[in-house]
Amino acid sequence: MDKLKKDDEWIEDIIQFWFSEEVRKLWFNSTKEFDDQLSQRFENLWSLARCGNFDHWQLEPKGALALVIILDQFPLNMFRSDKRQYSTESQARKIARYAIEQGLDQCLSAEQRAFLYLPFMHSESLEDQDYAVSMYEKAGLENNLKFAIHHRDVVQRFGRFPHRNVFLGRESTPEEIEYLKNSNW
Repeated sequence: MDKLKKDDEWIEDIIQFWFSEEVRKLWFNSTKEFDDQLSQRFENLWSLARCGNFDHWQLEPKGALALVIILDQFPLNMFRSDKRQYSTESQARKIARYAIEQGLDQCLSAEQRAFLYLPFMHSESLEDQDYAVSMYEKAGLENNLKFAIHHRDVVQRFGRFPHRNVFLGRESTPEEIEYLKNSNW
């Protein structure tokens, strides 16, 4: 991590990286090589963000988006198959909610808003799931809306995401085991 970078340079670096053509292809189809690259480049920054060192970024649109990406998206790649992949989701939701309440999401592109709203889709709270569906619906993000509805349906059915059980040390119910056998999750 380059300690000499200023906040706005870090924010721009994160946004440029995440929305680059090369990385777009890996958003929901990652590789071990990309996960390792992401860890090497951003894990220290994630650790600092986790401790609240960049909370002031949430006061502006791209800063809030960068924080959400660091806290919600990066851990899913950096800590794949490890419970830490979910460890900063609640922080990401707080930042995203604040940004939405302040209208900062309206200053972002549709594609950027999709990622700002994503922490709610990752929540195991049905209330957050309903919020995700409403945000994608209101923004007219139809492709994301399909996934939000699917995520909400899973949480509504099981009260949680069954695919997380193994990483979080939770025992799966027979119904969850059957679901996991037949789903592509």
